[in-house]
Amino acid sequence: MPDQNEITALLDAWGEGDAEALEELLPLVLDDLRRIARGYLARERPGHTLEPTALIHEVYLRLMGRRRVHWENRRQFFTGMAEIMRRVLVDHARRKKAAKKGGGKGHAPFDEALDSHTLWGKAIRGINVDLVALDEALTRLAAIDSRQARTVELRYFGGLTIEETARTLECSPMTVKREWHTARLWLLRALSAPEK
Repeated sequence: MPDQNEITALLDAWGEGDAEALEELLPLVLDDLRRIARGYLARERPGHTLEPTALIHEVYLRLMGRRRVHWENRRQFFTGMAEIMRRVLVDHARRKKAAKKGGGKGHAPFDEALDSHTLWGKAIRGINVDLVALDEALTRLAAIDSRQARTVELRYFGGLTIEETARTLECSPMTVKREWHTARLWLLRALSAPEK
């Protein structure tokens, strides 16, 4: 288990512009980043071309270009990493979609992340969601309620439990459950609406 003070010190140093701090930080957080990456990729279509290690490398390349970043704490850092992973996957899906000129969209089953006993239950079984469409819907949801969008991002993409999400968002598990329920209903409606 890496020393939390060391991680915090490296985050602070990186935030002050010390690029070498990122080099020292990554080995300390690699296991956590792999867990987040596996959570994201577990919800991708079978045969996805990115593996967890490749996804982490893409994130690293994006981080290298950042200077003067500021992370309030370790929790905010990992939330930021989850968001960057989501962006990498969406960009990857867009490139593949463009390469196929609109055919064969990459789909991720949105309902796989849902608890089987929830309200959605069988009503959405078998619905596949275009990752780009989900990203666009999450962006619209974030404009309405950023915590609901972040809850979906952490639960669905990051694979976090209710309790882990509550700790990350610094709220109660009951709040996360409520936000998760409401956000899923909103997204189901947004994703099943006919395109105009």
